[in-house]
Amino acid sequence: MKAAYITRTGPPEVITYGDLPAPMLEPGQCRVQVTAVDVNPIDVYWRAGLVPARMEFPFVLGRDLAGTVMEVGQGITRFRPGDRVWATNLGFGGRSGTFAEEVAVDEEWLFPTPKNVRDEDVVAVSLVGVTAYLGLMRHARLQAGEVLFVNGGTGGVGSCVVQMAKRLGATVITTAGSDHKASLCRKLGADQVILYKTEDVSARVKELAPDGVHVWWETLREPDFENGVALLAMRGRMVVMAGREARPAFPVGPFYVKDCSLHGFAMFNASSVEIGAAADAINGWLADGTLKACIDRVLPLAAAAEAHRLQEGSTLHKSGELSGKIVLKA
Repeated sequence: MKAAYITRTGPPEVITYGDLPAPMLEPGQCRVQVTAVDVNPIDVYWRAGLVPARMEFPFVLGRDLAGTVMEVGQGITRFRPGDRVWATNLGFGGRSGTFAEEVAVDEEWLFPTPKNVRDEDVVAVSLVGVTAYLGLMRHARLQAGEVLFVNGGTGGVGSCVVQMAKRLGATVITTAGSDHKASLCRKLGADQVILYKTEDVSARVKELAPDGVHVWWETLREPDFENGVALLAMRGRMVVMAGREARPAFPVGPFYVKDCSLHGFAMFNASSVEIGAAADAINGWLADGTLKACIDRVLPLAAAAEAHRLQEGSTLHKSGELSGKIVLKA
């Protein structure tokens, strides 16, 4: 079978698109014919060797997939051949990566794809959608009528946060780097969009939320806690989910006197049960059109190295070139 894999860490050029043996099907697994995968910032970190990771080479890249069940192993009860499925949180912890024509996946990590939803769309919201759901529901506990601010409303996670927060009844303020991206944010449901390149973000947030922000979702790798904490409401909650090497100053006094809380989490620590609850909600929202995929471009799986170059430019070098996810068709 064809796959995109690495035999060592390094720049995007270390990615090989070539033949690997088809996966062996074990009890409790489904063999899935992959239709679509996507690229996430974590893929860049692992491929580049920027985070400690145990990998057995050749290492197949990718965290998410959408496709069709080809064969089921012993003990499978939820799926049968021909079922359309999607998965996330793969590619580590002994689980196979997804950048391949076929992948053997443990049943607990598979979820049904709604009939009226394209594979490209469900895979584009898989990891980022689960991240947004867990952050909003389990950690921040966003309530209807609250004000939410999210940095970057067209990014993978940011676009899902905007849509889910509106579904939950919040007033959503976000940022964008251009008029085009601002328009996309509004189409996703943002109530207010701040052009961070030309406007003073802190001043605009104070104007738009004079009583403070209830939930501040930080997507930046180097957050400015001084400004963010100052803009939080009484008992405001701040969510951080990026910036492994960041060591910013933190205004302890202003933070604790307002009874605020800080929630850091990594989606890959979530159990299959927790992700399953998020998947149920995501499937329902995709099926009724409440949640829409934000896809920048679709490329063939053979272009995995180019996709990684684009994602690396956006994630590490802040190129601003992407407005949504990169999806690869197997």
